[in-house]
Amino acid sequence: MAKKRILSGMRPTGKLHIGHYVGALENWINLQDDYDNFHLIADYHVLTTTLNTDDIYNNSIEMLIDWLSAGLDPQKNLMFRQSQIKDHAELHLILSMLITVNRLERNPTLKDQVRDLNIEHIIYGHLGYPVLQTADILLYKGDLVPVGEDQVPHVEISREIARKFNNQYGVVFPEPEPKLSKFARLPGLDGDAKMSKSLGNTIFLSDEPEIVKAKLKKAVTDPNKIRKGDSGNPDICLIFAYHKKFNPGEIEEINAGCRSGVLGCFDCKMNCASKISSLLAPIIDKRQYYENNLPLIKDILADGELKAKKIAAATMNEVHEKMNLG
Repeated sequence: MAKKRILSGMRPTGKLHIGHYVGALENWINLQDDYDNFHLIADYHVLTTTLNTDDIYNNSIEMLIDWLSAGLDPQKNLMFRQSQIKDHAELHLILSMLITVNRLERNPTLKDQVRDLNIEHIIYGHLGYPVLQTADILLYKGDLVPVGEDQVPHVEISREIARKFNNQYGVVFPEPEPKLSKFARLPGLDGDAKMSKSLGNTIFLSDEPEIVKAKLKKAVTDPNKIRKGDSGNPDICLIFAYHKKFNPGEIEEINAGCRSGVLGCFDCKMNCASKISSLLAPIIDKRQYYENNLPLIKDILADGELKAKKIAAATMNEVHEKMNLG
């Protein structure tokens, strides 16, 4: 039986943080042996938040290095830049005819981004973001899309558009399904519901142990637990949320110690920092290797783009045939 195909991607905004790892990248790594994997560097999508293209290529390389350092195997995953396969743009145009503006305006992810990024005027590209994302997925006939919970509404839009195309012209595309990781969203260091570079509340995959410690020292905790001895509430403490992910073996002990006051916030934070740094240590080592071997990174990218172009062209031939476009 043929493996199901995964299509997922990230916008190239530079180095990744542990929120990216928990929300998507870890899931990609765990799935790479069992699925046919396509991972997109979404350099068109990044234009929705900045028109400055000076750093897009360098940011793409930085992100690809993080993917590889975290454990994505280039022998098992096709990795490529969206902008280098022009079929993304053509399919986006075709699919944009199959959805209304009102439907796109109801997208809750759009509302969250407008709030988080303080966007006053929504550009067409931002409104149509999930349509281009749909083209990204359907161009490679993705069956599954590993996403964080905030991206599930985008996948639902993709399903609707695929269904409408198939009903209108004949079946070409599968209806993709979201595949959530267990820890789909990691709180930011400021207690915000989402770790985000735009909010400045992140721990990067490339952060050395002393940096992780410094960042966690400033992280918000239960405001009523001021000093060691005070009873705290782990349920509202983001450090406890980090322990759940990065230190599950000590959860019961930390929970009890916090509530009783025996465990102080500083010791709790430093314990958490140690566990996070233990996870990051091999990633940082691999990152240093790849940073010293940039020609290898460029070869991996070129190989992925060559293969992606052939698959995308075959899909568009089917689209043209079904639509009688010659």
